[in-house]
Amino acid sequence: MTHHLPLKAALKRGAIIAAANWPLVVTQFVAEATLKLLLGVPVLGGLFLVVLLLGAEVEDLLAGDLRDIVAAVFAALLANPVAFVAFGTAFLLVLLGGSALTFVVKGGTMALLAEAEATTGTIERPPLRLDSVRRASRAHIEPFLDGCKRLWRRYLRLGGCLLIAYAITAAGYLGFIVGGYALANNTPVILGWTIIAALASSALVVWITLINLVYLLTQMIIAVEEVSVRRAAGMVLEFLRSALREIAAIFGVVLLLVTLATVASILATAGLGLIAFVPLAGLAVVPMQVAAWLLRGFVFQYLGLTALCAYLTQYRLYAHGPATVRDLRVAQPNASA
Repeated sequence: MTHHLPLKAALKRGAIIAAANWPLVVTQFVAEATLKLLLGVPVLGGLFLVVLLLGAEVEDLLAGDLRDIVAAVFAALLANPVAFVAFGTAFLLVLLGGSALTFVVKGGTMALLAEAEATTGTIERPPLRLDSVRRASRAHIEPFLDGCKRLWRRYLRLGGCLLIAYAITAAGYLGFIVGGYALANNTPVILGWTIIAALASSALVVWITLINLVYLLTQMIIAVEEVSVRRAAGMVLEFLRSALREIAAIFGVVLLLVTLATVASILATAGLGLIAFVPLAGLAVVPMQVAAWLLRGFVFQYLGLTALCAYLTQYRLYAHGPATVRDLRVAQPNASA
């Protein structure tokens, strides 16, 4: 018989533990932001390569938004195979190196959160005291580095599997889209193909989300059980079969919160864009945009770690049974009677 914590209690416990270990939120944000900035380096280098070596016009390349700029640089590089290979090699090296950094950092984060969740008492029960939150904190540099050292090999293997899954998915999606547009040459087919392409894009988002969920759960079980990547993948399937409803509930609530935060971020960005047209007041837009970017990144990371701690709680109850359930059972109204 398996045991699980109610959704509200699991999310509350996860949110408190994540808040108590707030330096890990900052660490995760810095690691992922570093990866994104590193990926921008070869793109910027490709822009200079196109302008200086291939003789492209700067005005044409910089016309449009960021997506148009990347597409223009990519199209110009395709015209020169040598330049394209050099750009592709640089981008791949940065991608692998930056991803390896995030995988290793994830090992330290996962180890500390697993320890915090396992050693923290019934913090989800009221009343909530500051001392209890402080005792839930495990964010110290030495245990973090120990976790990185202990898990980095397995996390690199798992991260390699994730990148391969991304590559296969991207190749299949691009092949489907390019092949479909090549076949849809007449007007009646184009309308139907546009709808199919939109549905395929939606399916792609769902598929990538599921891949990330399985990847996160595999990381979690590797850190908790000290098993190999292959063994952890099998244990993830068993955990999903046993606690699918609880996992789906946590996933759905956090996804809803992320969606709401994304919508709020888009609205805030649009509002700042309107301020940019106001003389003098537009000078304040840049620091406000940076602040909004930082706030959005921290909120997203906090929500992600909240979900992770909730998954950890449900997995520990699933794996260790009634003895743990007695410690984590939510207090009933007449429990003290």
